[in-house]
Amino acid sequence: MFHECSPIVTYTKLRDKRRENRAADLVKNDNNVIIKLENAAIERSKSVDSAVLGKYSIWRKENDNENIDTTIRLVRDQMIMARVYMSIATMKNKTQLAHELQSQLKESQRALGDATADADLNHSVAEKIKAMGQLLSKAKEQLYDCKLVTGKLRAMLQSADEQVRSLKKQSMFLSQIAAKTIPNGIHCLSMRLTIDYYLLPLEKRVFPRRENLENPDLYHYALFSDNVLAASVVVNSTIKNAKEPEKHVFHLVSDKLNFGAMNMWFLLNPPGKATIHVENVDEFKWLNSSYCPVLRQLESAAMKEYYFKSDHQTTGSSNLKYRNPKYLSMLNHLRFYLPQVYPKLNKILFLDDDIVVQKDLTGLWKVDLNGKVNGAVETCGESFHRFDKYLNFSNPHIARNFDPNACGWAYGMNMFDLDVWKKKDITGIYHKWQNMNEDRVLWKLGTLPPGLMTFYGLTHPLDKSWHVLGLGYNPSIDKRDIEKAAVIHYNGNMKPWLELAMTKYRSYWVKYIKFDHPYVRGCKLGE
Repeated sequence: MFHECSPIVTYTKLRDKRRENRAADLVKNDNNVIIKLENAAIERSKSVDSAVLGKYSIWRKENDNENIDTTIRLVRDQMIMARVYMSIATMKNKTQLAHELQSQLKESQRALGDATADADLNHSVAEKIKAMGQLLSKAKEQLYDCKLVTGKLRAMLQSADEQVRSLKKQSMFLSQIAAKTIPNGIHCLSMRLTIDYYLLPLEKRVFPRRENLENPDLYHYALFSDNVLAASVVVNSTIKNAKEPEKHVFHLVSDKLNFGAMNMWFLLNPPGKATIHVENVDEFKWLNSSYCPVLRQLESAAMKEYYFKSDHQTTGSSNLKYRNPKYLSMLNHLRFYLPQVYPKLNKILFLDDDIVVQKDLTGLWKVDLNGKVNGAVETCGESFHRFDKYLNFSNPHIARNFDPNACGWAYGMNMFDLDVWKKKDITGIYHKWQNMNEDRVLWKLGTLPPGLMTFYGLTHPLDKSWHVLGLGYNPSIDKRDIEKAAVIHYNGNMKPWLELAMTKYRSYWVKYIKFDHPYVRGCKLGE
């Protein structure tokens, strides 16, 4: 046992004393910071008049941005402090003060209303700010307790954070729902065209220049779509920017619901001297569940439950995304069967229906793919567009065969060498991986993950100016990149035909719509 005056005991006492002093200093500093913030808020409130308020520096450092709506922020911050003091007043049985704070809080809420900018505020807001400032000063004198105020603010911050997360989930959920919808105008257009197509006599349902469909010396495009308006923009923009339109051939495949509408639109609006042909995917009898793994999987009870049963425990937006009906459509998977659909062609340019062509694309046929099958723009400028973003590397089949840091690439504009495709048996490789993914253990649904796997080591990177992506989700794309791009792609939920579309990008798409067309006018698509 040590004597109480021993060096060890003395050292222990000194160490404990230093800890107490340090803790006291930290608490004092914390108190001083909060006191300064509150005093600044109250003093700022007293100085408010009916003139335009200047820079706002109550709760944080001075911000040099003159456009910030300082009055709205001031009112909101006052309301936060009012709620804090109202809670403390209730806890300490200061009912009169709590009532005054509640009443003034309602006045501030009324003054703020739905305003989102200072210009939207009523002139009476200045008086409300003064009144609230005086009441906050009174509440501070009667109720100030650093620990209580800090605790209340932390609780409010945590609650607000939870609300933000909840609202973000709701917003993502609703955006996924909205992305699935077909606007009334497009539905109207499809229905009217379909009705009129089936009223046509058979001899008038034929497109000219059928001899061009298998001519390997021409420029062939594959476009698979169930959206008449979107398909019209792809074809129209390609032809308008083509140097030799007569050498371009469009192979359009739709489903049975939109087959008539697609035919009728392009019979009424032929693409100039170019060739077009429309087919119905449901008439490809070879494309059946005995041959195609994804069709067999879509017919399984487990997959039907995954898509159609509503009481899933996982209802996040990412799960909803992969239950999008487009993944049920063979139009989405037909890209893996190009040589079967077009056996006489040696090269074909695959285009998604949410793109706009801005330049002549014939240069793509001159690009040497160096023995690869797929010419595509890579997307790994950001780390999240590498293979580990799309594939489950905890699965040994994935881990053994692929590099998690391998660069991803984009569907939407792809040059496919169909001769090399056949030699490499690309469709067979796709079937192999699709068969292994029946329980979705290798990747979630969609066509990009199996595409990355199928064309692994067989993709030639194209110059990025050929294909600029992100107009359906990224508001920060450089305008210069968009304008010099050969193809721009509205991949993402904010498709240009939806109300969700970003206004800043929509003009690139709408300029290729024939708004003066009677069908378009009749369905009010220009409104």
